[in-house]
Amino acid sequence: MGSNSVMENSQDIERRLLDLEVKASFADDLLEQLNQIIVRQQQQIDRLQRELADLRQQQAPEGGAQWRSLRDELPPHY
Repeated sequence: MGSNSVMENSQDIERRLLDLEVKASFADDLLEQLNQIIVRQQQQIDRLQRELADLRQQQAPEGGAQWRSLRDELPPHY
């Protein structure tokens, strides 16, 4: 194995290592973006759950009866 072959092998390893570092950097960026999306979606879910609970409370009859699903109101032939 000549010194030229060793140098080519070293350059190949260097190039491959640089490619892996670039890919890892992109993967880190993507992971951070996905984490931010998940945080926003969880905040939306929490807000929607609070709004739904508020709507259910507003629709509850004065007698204290539980909220009922519209499916409970389907005629018997369904």
